[in-house]
Amino acid sequence: MQGSRKVQLPLADDVRFGLRVGERILLLGEMLVMRDQAHLRVASGISRGENPPVDFRCQLIYYAGPTPPPPGRAAGSLGPTTASRMDAYVPLMCRLGVVAFLGKGPRSPEARRAMAEAGALYLVAVGGAGALLGSKVRELRVLAYPDLGPEAIYLAKVEDFPCVVAQDARGGYLFSHLPEG
Repeated sequence: MQGSRKVQLPLADDVRFGLRVGERILLLGEMLVMRDQAHLRVASGISRGENPPVDFRCQLIYYAGPTPPPPGRAAGSLGPTTASRMDAYVPLMCRLGVVAFLGKGPRSPEARRAMAEAGALYLVAVGGAGALLGSKVRELRVLAYPDLGPEAIYLAKVEDFPCVVAQDARGGYLFSHLPEG
């Protein structure tokens, strides 16, 4: 994305608090990749007194499930999942130290409030661009729950991964023009 700011992961506090709604950025570094079933398993484990399977502090979670990679690539398609499906887990993930979430579409008022209180970001990637986004992955490996296949928790090393700030760390929100739902 021309005119985009390069942002190193993990996010430094000054960078996180300096990003603004609508800003186009290119991510570089490591992020966690997980979807519905991994969130459910983390939450269920914590409710039973278990420790989380990974350290979530200062992490960005990308809501996605990778497809198998074609020859010569680290990942196949890696398009964003509808973020609202993980809204119920946002308060817990923020308590665990997550500082940014990446998906597609608007978030619930409760999820937005939890992110604003934690100073966490919500970033959006273009739905339908999974092949392009997968091409930005340099390395992808399972960290936890391998039995979940594409819903496992992955670590992705990315370079120039394009996204837009949809909620900044102060609570400014890109989708504020939409009706609550």
